[in-house]
Amino acid sequence: MITAIYPGTFDPITNGHIDIALRSARLFHRVIIGVYAFPKKEVMFSLEERVSLAREAMKGHDNITVEPYADLTVEFARKAGAQVMVRGLRVSGDFEWEFDMAMMNRRLNPDLEMVCFMASPQFQFLSSSILKEVARLRGNITDLVPAHVVKALAEKQNGAAMGNNNRN
Repeated sequence: MITAIYPGTFDPITNGHIDIALRSARLFHRVIIGVYAFPKKEVMFSLEERVSLAREAMKGHDNITVEPYADLTVEFARKAGAQVMVRGLRVSGDFEWEFDMAMMNRRLNPDLEMVCFMASPQFQFLSSSILKEVARLRGNITDLVPAHVVKALAEKQNGAAMGNNNRN
């Protein structure tokens, strides 16, 4: 039985992420979406919110689970019993970053294989960062994320517009 992890920030999960997860689930017995707790970049959603949004998106897909993690990705994989790490590639620039990460991960855990999926054409341009910017400017994102994520983004935007963003 082959278990794969699909690690990332997922701030928030997009239809591009979902596409990669579903395609992975056709190849591997079990796919664990790992939501990283401490990304270097600023996030809009808390860890709990990101996990919740991803779990809602994966409902009905019995071989896909969503788990938070806070340690090295290779350690998360080891603890999960995963043999494979799944990553998505959107543009050529992604390859260089993923290659460097794969080489470091190979050094840290030689038994963990990396499998990269090319983004489906309709999602090649899509990133969570771009999505959040479009949402902030009130652009239409309904075909880029599930409905519950559209709602969550709107609630975050309305809270920020009303002064509820608690940044000091």
